[in-house]
Amino acid sequence: MTTSPATHQVRHVILALIALMLVALNLRPALTSVGPVLRTLGDSLSLDSTGQGVLNTLPVLFLGIAAPLAPWAARRLGVEQAVFLAIVLLGIALAARPYIGVTGLFIGTAIAGGCIGIINVLLPGIVKRDFPNHVSLLTGVYTAVLCIGAALASATVEPLRQVFDNDWQLALAVWMIPAAIAAVAWWTQLQKHPTSTEPVVTLRKSLFRDALAWQIAIYMGLQSSLAYTVFGWLPTILQDRRIDVVTSGIATSLSIMVQVITAIMAPWIASYMRDQRFMIVFVVLLTMAGLAGCFYDDTGRMWFWAVILGLGQGGSFSMALTLLAVRARTPKIAARLSGMAQGLGYTLAAIGPLFVGVLHGMTNSWEIAGLFLLLIGAGAIIAGIGAGRNLYVLEN
Repeated sequence: MTTSPATHQVRHVILALIALMLVALNLRPALTSVGPVLRTLGDSLSLDSTGQGVLNTLPVLFLGIAAPLAPWAARRLGVEQAVFLAIVLLGIALAARPYIGVTGLFIGTAIAGGCIGIINVLLPGIVKRDFPNHVSLLTGVYTAVLCIGAALASATVEPLRQVFDNDWQLALAVWMIPAAIAAVAWWTQLQKHPTSTEPVVTLRKSLFRDALAWQIAIYMGLQSSLAYTVFGWLPTILQDRRIDVVTSGIATSLSIMVQVITAIMAPWIASYMRDQRFMIVFVVLLTMAGLAGCFYDDTGRMWFWAVILGLGQGGSFSMALTLLAVRARTPKIAARLSGMAQGLGYTLAAIGPLFVGVLHGMTNSWEIAGLFLLLIGAGAIIAGIGAGRNLYVLEN
């Protein structure tokens, strides 16, 4: 029986969506799987607070370092081919990093961060190219899936360690399995886009001379700094407040899981507004309130503040990704903006996890580190107000 062109097109769209979502599922477990076992890992490998801070910082730093390579890889290999190679290398790094010593752990974590950085840059352009009429909705959906992957890793890594007879190495390595599944699914996209290399595009004005592009990059970086600090340090902070290891991982997972709500809702609601400024300010204020509660309020209200924090961070991140698409006229400019904003942004974001570790090591408390994060949140609001205006890069 011959299928109609319309049926074939629907099937193609469904398979593309499934592949996209499976890739998105893998963009956070490399980071969030470490936090709940960070203290166990540190004791096993003799890493102090500063060393643990460096470990939390490395993937974020390499997200930024690798991001500018994404447009180059897309031009040389093709967008789909670049994503495929990155997800394969991510799986290899996740499988190997727990078993090759301290140096290998750091190198594997850095490679994982670089792979995620490349994929992060390319996905917004793919969404704008393949789903031009549903950019905000699809951005929210794949951000929600990304949050689900992050939450699953945070919630299950400590129980897995216990199931595996206290083997934290196997509990971390198991996260190469979703990467392998995503690689197989993405392989189908290579067959549909066998020669989808990107032509070189010469922009009349450099994005680095565009004030709006800088505001987007700074907002991306500062909200990401808060997110990656939570991924890496929140379980340890809660453990220091006398919450047990499993519960601290579940609380972090809950915070990440509820991000799904605002990851979808914030861009959708903002699409009916004149611009994105109000929504950006609202979600960053929620994030700051949740952080303050986790750092300073009674632990009896921990679950409430974890939810508030998650609602804020889900919205802040999905709004950052939305800006990459809606502030560019074309998919190619969106890809360039994504490369610049995420390259600069994630390099800036590395400050959060690193300085939190350093401040905790210097003061042996979390109070000063909490104030530092609230200052980052204030900076994100200022940058977000500029980035949220209804303008386009390279046109002002």
